[in-house]
Amino acid sequence: MPDITNDDVDVVIVGLGWAGSLMAIELAQAGLKVRALERGPDRPPEDFAYPKPADQYGYATRNKVFATPRDAALTVRYNTAQQALPTRKWGAFAPGTGVGGSGLHWTAVLIRATPTDLKLKTYADQAYKHSNLDPEMRIKDFPFTWNEIEPHYDFFDKVCGLSGTTGNLRGQIQPGGDPFEGPRSNPYPLPALHDTYNNTLFADVARKLGYHPFPNPSANVSQAWTNPYGAQIAPCNYCGFCSKYPCLNYSKASPQTTILDVVKRLPNFDYKVNANVIRVDLHADRKTARGVTYVDENMKEVFQPAKIVILSSFQFANVRLMLLSGIGKPYDPITETGVIGRNYAFLSNGGATLFFKDKHFNSFATAGATGEMFNDISPGNFDDGVKLGFIGGAKIHSSQASGAPIGTALPPGTPSWGRGWKEGMIDWYDHSMKISITTTCMSYRGHFLDLDPNYKDPWGQPLLRMTFDWRQNELKLQRYLRDIVLKISKELNPDHMSESFLALDSHWDITKYVSTHNVGGAIMGDSPRDSALNKYLQSWDVHNVFVPGGNAFPQNFQANPTATIGAITLMAAHAIKTQYLKNPGPLVKV
Repeated sequence: MPDITNDDVDVVIVGLGWAGSLMAIELAQAGLKVRALERGPDRPPEDFAYPKPADQYGYATRNKVFATPRDAALTVRYNTAQQALPTRKWGAFAPGTGVGGSGLHWTAVLIRATPTDLKLKTYADQAYKHSNLDPEMRIKDFPFTWNEIEPHYDFFDKVCGLSGTTGNLRGQIQPGGDPFEGPRSNPYPLPALHDTYNNTLFADVARKLGYHPFPNPSANVSQAWTNPYGAQIAPCNYCGFCSKYPCLNYSKASPQTTILDVVKRLPNFDYKVNANVIRVDLHADRKTARGVTYVDENMKEVFQPAKIVILSSFQFANVRLMLLSGIGKPYDPITETGVIGRNYAFLSNGGATLFFKDKHFNSFATAGATGEMFNDISPGNFDDGVKLGFIGGAKIHSSQASGAPIGTALPPGTPSWGRGWKEGMIDWYDHSMKISITTTCMSYRGHFLDLDPNYKDPWGQPLLRMTFDWRQNELKLQRYLRDIVLKISKELNPDHMSESFLALDSHWDITKYVSTHNVGGAIMGDSPRDSALNKYLQSWDVHNVFVPGGNAFPQNFQANPTATIGAITLMAAHAIKTQYLKNPGPLVKV
């Protein structure tokens, strides 16, 4: 029995990041009584007022607004023959915690998936019918069309004040934008950020080589913006404190700057912090949820009754909570039965750092999303992958990083500390630029998430276990992309250069940061046989549980996931308001 039982609500939301905040405002504005539960602390605007976030050691090194491994660890192994070991320190990825979640510290590149990304299985069946892809690959289509999801992409663009250059407006290709993007119903809400010197150098060479560069789609807004909820966002001042930081200028779209100030004024919405949800409680027939149980800051178990449960935490937390609650059958990679845990995917990055004696880049004047990218090397846009036997692609970009001193790139051979490092900083600070890749990652039969039988969290519950390693498909893609990056680098003619690409015999290294773009584990699909959720993010097994987040992606595409997470969350919220409330039950019949 719980120590405390709260008053009934219509909707309980677990996790108050992007997905939870969108669900909160959409359902509260529809008149429902909504309560959000956040595992971490509150993050009110005064906590990141100037100059508090201008602290590289606190935020970028000590991960001040990230979850701690103590509270959110998982265990990791390459394959099922190994025993997984727990993460003691964040490396390859770093989930957020507290109100705003990872949406508080993200870089704010907000790029959509392409129509091909969303129908990758259909594309692969056609393009690779005479090629030999890895037979263990388990890619799938998203269960909706471009025309269904595009209005929700469009609305989320407006929520964030997306700044960029339109490439495809209602089927008409526009100059300066991405010619490979899906047709937009409306132009970008705001013009692109100002270009920097290194971005201009990169774009000029990419264009010369036949590629189609365009400004990074940015949720660091280029001009003052009032979004559809009435929230006001200030124009970016290019201070450079973006990725891993809350925005000190109220210029980066986040749950705080776009939604929470509005929804917190509604009398039918409230939220509780330091509330660690440990299970979804089901009725005796296990077909519907009756609420959730959480542990509060006093270590008391609290039952929160609700008619609808929204699991909107980080991808790992959503999958783990479904496993702990018995919602859906756990995935078995041997028999390929079960759905919870399947299709986990990460991604790889890499690139080249170029050093120039005679160039100054003013790297201290930048926004998180300042940069240029091209999308020519993504599925359906080039033929070499079919010829060479791999599927996937990457956005290739030059994005100006912050000029903060810790971790500043220095030429190979420079000491990492002491007098030699100081001399290297004097000679080379502000003399470098990067060319980077952000890749796709396919899903595989043997890549999955489950509950670890050996390790538990401070509340006595099993940790989530990840089984993942690089496959040859992704390593072949890396080597192909390396040739393109080095070709661009050669044209730029640097004085020194370093590179970081995976070799064909590489294993995944969890100790080095890549991104926090983890996906899969509770995926959406057309059938309860091989997916956990339907197209509206509704559990096939427990119809009043909805699970928005990166967990719903069946594989990872080369675009950052936030735009698609926002769009699918908005589509699910619309279905709840217009269909589910009128007739509670499964929204997709099978």
